[in-house]
Amino acid sequence: MIKRTTVRLPAELLKKAQRKAAAEGRTLTALMEDGLRYVVSDKPAETRKRFMPRISTATGGQSPGVQTLKDLEELEDLEYIRRLERGFK
Repeated sequence: MIKRTTVRLPAELLKKAQRKAAAEGRTLTALMEDGLRYVVSDKPAETRKRFMPRISTATGGQSPGVQTLKDLEELEDLEYIRRLERGFK
């Protein structure tokens, strides 16, 4: 037995749902029905394995030959000149 009901939705959510239903070639009712079936299903929610980024084991410190900010700027300038000579390749 199918029953009718009134649903109040935010305007933007309704527009998105209408666009999605149209893009999939189905009615808004069918889209909402599938969504409700998904939400009320007894299946446990899928849980993704948590991704943890790798942790660096580098000891850090300054690069060889770099003692001041000026040294670092000179190295960057030299690298830029090399890239210009190679045509940024």
